[in-house]
Amino acid sequence: MGMIMVVLVQTSNMVVTKMAMSEGMNKYTMVFYSNALSSLVLLPCPLIISRRPGSCPPLTFSVLRKIFLIALIGLACQMCEYVGMDYSSPVLGMAMMNLIPAFTFILAIISRMEKVNWKSSSSQAKLVGTITSILGAFVVTLYKGPPILLSPSPPPVQPRHPPFLLSRQSNWILGGFLLVAEAFLISLWFIGQAFILKDYPVVMNLMFYSTFFSTVLSGLLSFVTVREPQFWILKVNIGLISILYSALVSGVFRASLCTWCLKKTGPVYVSMFKPLGVVFAAGLGFIFLGEMLYLGSIIGAIVIVMGFYGVMWGKSKEEETTIEGSGVGESLASSVHKTPLLQNKASSV
Repeated sequence: MGMIMVVLVQTSNMVVTKMAMSEGMNKYTMVFYSNALSSLVLLPCPLIISRRPGSCPPLTFSVLRKIFLIALIGLACQMCEYVGMDYSSPVLGMAMMNLIPAFTFILAIISRMEKVNWKSSSSQAKLVGTITSILGAFVVTLYKGPPILLSPSPPPVQPRHPPFLLSRQSNWILGGFLLVAEAFLISLWFIGQAFILKDYPVVMNLMFYSTFFSTVLSGLLSFVTVREPQFWILKVNIGLISILYSALVSGVFRASLCTWCLKKTGPVYVSMFKPLGVVFAAGLGFIFLGEMLYLGSIIGAIVIVMGFYGVMWGKSKEEETTIEGSGVGESLASSVHKTPLLQNKASSV
């Protein structure tokens, strides 16, 4: 339930952000304001938690350095998402999020969090699923295709073109590759968070320090890139709504809930729910943005989801083999059969 809420909030945040940028909101100041507000909301967390004896391990310089790197990766994720969304659509953005399981699997192998036996069917399924997901991402990015579902209302503002590109198709491709980069950075963020949580398992403190570093970094980036004063002035419009939603709902609630789920289950389980985002994005984009659904997006999303479930099947098969090999599953099953009360205890664990 937590991860379903995470994906729904992430998708709705993409739609609200797209609406704000279509109305002229600057993406750099929007990132800065949302991170600053998230930091203010999370500020009481370390002050309250640190007063509880034994509830918070010491925050060493090594942990702070890792949190800073996570914040840098998180800021890069935000910028790739905002710029990529500015040049494409929420449907494409959520389609690319399905690459996260494949990228997470690759990074887990590199970081030795995953062990691979190339002779086993589970490892082969994960490898084939990873390659299939990447091919599906190329289909979504490079092949737009004809529209298959037209919105009754046109988009309020046509997407803007970067000065060095000439066609809307090039615009779409640039946005697609930026969203692929975001998916890779999110996978890297998952792996990094998993390592930090082993040394510092305090979710809310971790979120505050990470958001604080992101605020400092995004502030420096905004002051360098945004020179026009009008982009710093907040007005009561969709831009302010986007900042509040991105800071409070997406920044504080979604990120904290995702980190908590990551702590409980690990990075692979967290990445399992990303395919739901395509459905959410298609519906929300169709209703609120007047987005059209294209054939290339549907075909590519189907290919990505097939690859995604190939990775997940291989992962589940691998876990079943490990349990059977250790004999834990057989002994647990016999114990549960003999003692019904143990079934409830095992379920609660």
